[in-house]
Amino acid sequence: MVDAVVSFALNRLADFLIDEEDFLGRVRQEVQWLKNELERMQCYIASAEERQNDDPIVRKWLNDITKIAYDAEDVIDKFILQVHDEETKPTGCFPSMFSCVKCKKKVILHDIGKDIEELKIRINDLSRIRELYKFESSSNKGEGNSSNAIATSRQLRRTTSFSIEKKVVGHDDGTTRLLAKLLNQDRHRFVVSIYGMGGLGKTTLAGKLYHHLDVKGKFDCRAWVCVSQDYNTHDLLLRIISSFGFTTKTTKELKQMNEEGLERYLHESLQGRSYLLVADDIWKKEAWLSFKRVFPDCNNGSRVIITTRSQKVAEDSDERTYVHKLRFLTFDESWQLLCEKTFGNPNANGGLLSNKTQLAKWKALKLCFLYLGLFPEDFEIDVDQLIRLWVAEGFVPQDENRNMEDVAKDNIHELINRSLIQIGKISWGRVATCRVHDLLRELAIEKARELNLLYIYDQMKHSTGNSSVIASCRWEALYSPAENCLLLRQINPSLRSLLSFDPYGYKWDIMTKIIDVYTKLRFLRVLKLDGYRPENWSLREEIGKLILSPDMEVELPYEISKLQELRHLFGKFYGNLEIDSLRKLQSLKYVRSKFWISINAEKLGNLRELWILGTLETTNEFHFDSIAKLKRLEQLVVKVHRNACFASLQPLTRCSNLMDLRLYGKIEKLPDDIHNNSYLKDDPMPLLEKLPSLMILHLGSEFYNGKNLFCSAQGFRHLEILKLDVKDELEEWQVEEGAMPRLQRLSIPKPKRNSKLRIPDRFKSIPPPAECDFERHWFD
Repeated sequence: MVDAVVSFALNRLADFLIDEEDFLGRVRQEVQWLKNELERMQCYIASAEERQNDDPIVRKWLNDITKIAYDAEDVIDKFILQVHDEETKPTGCFPSMFSCVKCKKKVILHDIGKDIEELKIRINDLSRIRELYKFESSSNKGEGNSSNAIATSRQLRRTTSFSIEKKVVGHDDGTTRLLAKLLNQDRHRFVVSIYGMGGLGKTTLAGKLYHHLDVKGKFDCRAWVCVSQDYNTHDLLLRIISSFGFTTKTTKELKQMNEEGLERYLHESLQGRSYLLVADDIWKKEAWLSFKRVFPDCNNGSRVIITTRSQKVAEDSDERTYVHKLRFLTFDESWQLLCEKTFGNPNANGGLLSNKTQLAKWKALKLCFLYLGLFPEDFEIDVDQLIRLWVAEGFVPQDENRNMEDVAKDNIHELINRSLIQIGKISWGRVATCRVHDLLRELAIEKARELNLLYIYDQMKHSTGNSSVIASCRWEALYSPAENCLLLRQINPSLRSLLSFDPYGYKWDIMTKIIDVYTKLRFLRVLKLDGYRPENWSLREEIGKLILSPDMEVELPYEISKLQELRHLFGKFYGNLEIDSLRKLQSLKYVRSKFWISINAEKLGNLRELWILGTLETTNEFHFDSIAKLKRLEQLVVKVHRNACFASLQPLTRCSNLMDLRLYGKIEKLPDDIHNNSYLKDDPMPLLEKLPSLMILHLGSEFYNGKNLFCSAQGFRHLEILKLDVKDELEEWQVEEGAMPRLQRLSIPKPKRNSKLRIPDRFKSIPPPAECDFERHWFD
């Protein structure tokens, strides 16, 4: 893994030489020397890693080169912070007010030159040891880099983005028996327990059963929850309720309830319903017993599936239990699995080896994988947030033709295809969450610790650590309330990421208490702390350059306009947003509609995601004219209040890159003499079908109340997901042959018994979007 760290440092040095070329002057040669020497050293790392287990001197050599790579990165960060700080000061020599910027520049360059001289001495020592121990140079032959290979790889990832892997090698015999148990006519609730050692495929088999069409059709509601070794009953109940999709209470209301209240709510919600619960990865019998009483036996054939490594847990889980011991794969099944994972389908171009690209990309993937060790066991990781974290960390190399977030998304699918991470939830046809198998998580933690990358403070396990390690590692994770964590009192000048996980497992945040201490953080997410007032923010310009995410409704400070590198801004904001100067901003969630109108949208030329919320006092129209100025916009979500409505959708036709459109509210303002509860009957489809890139369309909140919908033969050429919330007045949906050729998911309310609604036959068998309610907490 050392090669990944050195490769990362080399990428930073290369970017540094390009970005700061005008400023560096003669020091540029020193930086170039450092880059060249690290490249030479990198050629010998593979040979050294093969020998490190048998030779302590080789282990020390690898440790020393890792430290040099970290220190080289520190030199870059120190320089950038100093230069950008000086660029804000006036030029000229005014000793009484400011230091002379020209003189200060000389001092900065002198300092960086001195730092590199120290690194030179250390590198020369490593070169001497390398020659003494005759490390062999490794070659980089066999790196495929053809555009065809890359294009094929992207297409493969795209084809797997719409569904969880359904093909399971082996266990066909067990699947048949377990399906029979789930679907038999026994009306009593009983438990199906699957047990076996880690890595045998318990979760995969349970997932195959959970997503089986016959199983989906049998039960009124289904839920999946990962229990894991360090479970919390309150958290489990919340996640079970969320997975079942019960919505009579908001997420905020549920979080405020105690365990007894959650148990009562869940028990009442399940009454009269046939349900299926999968409780994955149970380590102790007490874990299941802690919430077993919540699940009633309503004499309607409900079932529970438990997966566990423990035979005792499997056998003692319930008085009515069917126990299934998972066997090992046979030799032929193991060979089949290896061939499919390595080479893909023999009749296709899939597999890991068939789309092998640059070696440098795999080195970047190593860091992406190690970073996953920060997350708690069985934690459901938000994929979009993980992508932004990787970009903020610098793990994703620059690509002239592609956005870094898109490259990071490819990394997600690459790790999925390599079975290094597992798919969690699917939302709007895309992977929304993922998790790491506990065995692979332990591997990531072990390797990251070897590189002094990671330290985890877990209050439940009473974690302690070497103070020198805590004070020098690059990533830290807190599994405890911040106010109780002594770790925050220790200053770590090397820290790049600090992830703090809510004790109930729902949020992970960076503490604002340490903003003025950790000057090299690349990610900022603000948690509402007791006694902390958001209006007292004092943002440092060098912090939060890529992501700023307050987790509460706040008014942003004026300093926000200084974060020129900010790419993603999340939170529920009120007051005017001083963001016109943020030219690199890509995501903005969630801005109130009345404040959006004061923003000069034309200056936000790189904005790709925009979510707008209506306000209670809004009674006028929401206009799309400003939206049309966002030429790179790919996702637009707008929800207006029930007293408001949308003006003409015509400006949206100028958003040629718009792929995901979700509108919640009525279309067009009504004349004053028409009753407020009436809606216009203008069909929106002829306009929306012309959007050339549209892949996802959701028209919600009774958007349309006419009698007919019409889609022409050339309409919606790229649409893949369609969700329509229409009223019973709709009588016919006419779709010409050739329209929507790529439609894969469709959701439309079931017509009532006496409804006149006619749906095209070819659409009746299209399934609804999976987990399409994943983001419903946005409306809480």
